[in-house]
Amino acid sequence: MTNILIIGAGRSSSACINYVLGQAQEKNWFVTVADADPQLAEARVKGHPNGRPAWLDVTKVNDRRDLIGRADLVVSLLPAHLHLEVAHDCIKLKKHLITASYVSQELYRLGDEARDRELIFMGEMGLDPGIDHMSAMRQINEIKEKGGKITAFRSYTGGLIAPESDNNPWHYKFTWNPRNVVLAGQGTAQYLENGKYKYIPYNRLFKEYRVVDIPGMGEFEVYANRDSLLYREVYGLSDIPNILRGTIRYRGFCDAWNALVKIGLTDGSYPILESEQVSYHELMEGYLSPQNKSGSVRDRIADLLKLDPDHEVMQKLDWLGLFRKKKVGLANATPALILENLLMEKWKLEPRDKDMIIMQHEFEYELEGKKKELISTLVMKGTNSNDTAMAKLVGLPLGIFVKLVMEGRIESKGVNIPVIPEVYEPVLDELEQFGVVFKDEVRDL
Repeated sequence: MTNILIIGAGRSSSACINYVLGQAQEKNWFVTVADADPQLAEARVKGHPNGRPAWLDVTKVNDRRDLIGRADLVVSLLPAHLHLEVAHDCIKLKKHLITASYVSQELYRLGDEARDRELIFMGEMGLDPGIDHMSAMRQINEIKEKGGKITAFRSYTGGLIAPESDNNPWHYKFTWNPRNVVLAGQGTAQYLENGKYKYIPYNRLFKEYRVVDIPGMGEFEVYANRDSLLYREVYGLSDIPNILRGTIRYRGFCDAWNALVKIGLTDGSYPILESEQVSYHELMEGYLSPQNKSGSVRDRIADLLKLDPDHEVMQKLDWLGLFRKKKVGLANATPALILENLLMEKWKLEPRDKDMIIMQHEFEYELEGKKKELISTLVMKGTNSNDTAMAKLVGLPLGIFVKLVMEGRIESKGVNIPVIPEVYEPVLDELEQFGVVFKDEVRDL
């Protein structure tokens, strides 16, 4: 195999593309980077002798199949809902496929066909999901090999702004897809606590957060992430009484985001009529009950949220400019799109800003009659707004796995996620060379 196709040259692609191009020069591979924005693809390839940029509108079936047909292996860095079309092409054209996104049920259904064609389809090969699976599985298997019985597993990850670049009251800036941040959690989160199933619907998700201590970093908030129960079987923890996956944010974020949810600004299901002519002030007034007419729009929003007008949540809403008379300026926009557009301006990474990834696993287990807890923590900072920790930790696992497949070192065929030792051992070992190192602390309970 000599030809690699990477589809998507966006925010989190740089580390993956740089790594694969570096390997290509050494191993005489050829890499095509395709994107709907040819200038973006060109900027990623940077004239590399073993690479070429290509224009691709992924919805154009013939163009897409033409590029996939020339490759041996495809990396899809597209938005998750577009992977399936690429996957069907890879089945038809007998090409391996790697993505960083959650594997959908539709993609899993292609498992038998992929296996029959001896194809490797690997999903969830990024940061979260990705490094979280691999680092957790290594620890779980080590505990089991010692004879330990795991009674609780909690895993938290956050893409954050580093403290030295944190200069806004939300303590947050965009380090990955803004749309995903705005729409995060719009489903019921599920987890297991003391043997009982727990469900948190979206309207309560950012209210029912927990506070966790990150060694050396202090206290952070964690809200439940999607369906934690999906990973019991996958991790070999089918009888565990406690399992939770969560998202990390700085203190104060969840209460403020919960206010946006309560107002209705994260709803992407309907357009605001004549939205380009509406001011933010008018938009906020539109969410108020006609019965409550006394006081300013700001005071009435505070009343709706059952907050004092001087509350820090209200100060965060002020800072966003939600009570200004400035026009939204977006036609046929949903509330979620209006919010996303506003936040892209307010939460933008400045050129010298550093982002920060925190990942923490908590294991409680019984070993030789004693109850123990293992806290395993990764903290990594980026260099600037281009060389981000997010891009590294999403892209490097993808790139390393591309190398393993191209070198014929992966036996597992079909649709998988990286919970298999032949995958996570070499990937984690190489990631350590890039500073991806977990600090472990074991204590008696």
